[in-house]
Amino acid sequence: MRYICLALCLLFLGNTRMHAQQLLAYRNQVDGGYSFWFYSPDKPSEVSVPMRSEEKELQLRMYLEQFYHSSEPYNWQHWREKQKEEAEHRGTKPLIVFLHGASLCGRDMKKVLRYGTLNAIDRGLQLDAYVLAPQNPGGAWQPDKLMDLVEWACRTHPDADTTRVYVLGMSLGGYGTMDFSAAYPHRIAAAMAICGGATSKNIANLRELPLWILHGTADEAVPISSSDRVVAAMRRGATPQRLIYTRLKGYNHGQPARIFYMEETYEWLFAHSLTDEGRPISKAISIGTHNIPQAYRSLSGPGHLQVSDTREVFAHGNVAAMEFALKQDSIMRADSIRAIHVR
Repeated sequence: MRYICLALCLLFLGNTRMHAQQLLAYRNQVDGGYSFWFYSPDKPSEVSVPMRSEEKELQLRMYLEQFYHSSEPYNWQHWREKQKEEAEHRGTKPLIVFLHGASLCGRDMKKVLRYGTLNAIDRGLQLDAYVLAPQNPGGAWQPDKLMDLVEWACRTHPDADTTRVYVLGMSLGGYGTMDFSAAYPHRIAAAMAICGGATSKNIANLRELPLWILHGTADEAVPISSSDRVVAAMRRGATPQRLIYTRLKGYNHGQPARIFYMEETYEWLFAHSLTDEGRPISKAISIGTHNIPQAYRSLSGPGHLQVSDTREVFAHGNVAAMEFALKQDSIMRADSIRAIHVR
C-alpha cells in the first residue's frame, strides 16, 4: 500500500509538472518590464533560458550547477546547440501577443485571464502557437517594453518563429496594438486592433504591415471616431494597400470581444509572414456582424488549461541564479535559490 501511495503521488506530481509548463506567469523576468503570462501548446523537453556570453556569468552558472549536482561543470554551449537542434526538429511556431484593455490593468495577473486569447484557449480554442499576454499596471502600453518581451520569448524558445509575430488587442489593448505596430512595423507580421485608436506619431508606419481594424459604431467607451482618425491618417496622401477597416454596425464596446474566440481571427493572422514578398494583406477571411455572434458555438467550455503558480524570478543582481532556476523548470528550486547571494 505504501508503494501504491508513493506511485500515485509521483504520478500526481508528474502531471502537475506537465501542466505547469503549459501556462506560466512571470514577474520580474525582464528588467523594468511588464509581468506576463506565457503559454506553450507543447511540453518542451527542457525550458530554455536567455544565454549570455559574459565570462563572469558563465562561471556563476557553472558554480550553481556544481553546487546542486556535485558534478562536472555543465557544458552550456553544448546545451544551447542541443536546444537549437531540437527546435529545428520540432519545427517553428508563431508567437501571438495579446494586449488587454484598461479593465484588466493592475497587479493581479489572474485578471488577464478573464477574456482574450488565453481565455479562448481555456474554453477549447485550438492554437498551435505561443501566446504572450503581458499585464499593464496602468497607463498606455509601451512599445519598447513589449518588444523586450517578444525578444525574451524568442530567446527562451528557439522554435518561436521571428517572422511570424502577431499582435492583437482591444480597447486600451487596441491602442497598444497600433502603437506597437507603428513602432515596429518590420518586426510584426500582422496586427488586429479592436475598439481602439493610436497615440503614435508614426501612424504612416502602419501602412507597412497587414492591419485589420474593427470598431463598433455604437461604442460609447471608445468612440469609433478614434479608429476613424487612424484610418484617415493612414489614407492621407496614399491609399494603404495593407488595411482592412470593419465598422461593426450597432456594436457596443464589449460585443467585439467575441473576435478573440473565433478561429478566423487566428487564421487571418497566420496567413501573413515577414517573408511574404511585398507583404500583401489577406482578404480571403471574413469577420463581421454575420459571424461574430456565433463565436462561442464551436468552443467546448472552460477547463482546458491548468494555470501554474506564479513564478517569481528576481533578475536584479542575481542573473545566474535566475537562469539556473529557469533551466531546471522548478518553482521549488527557484524559491530555494533566492537565498543564495551571488556576487
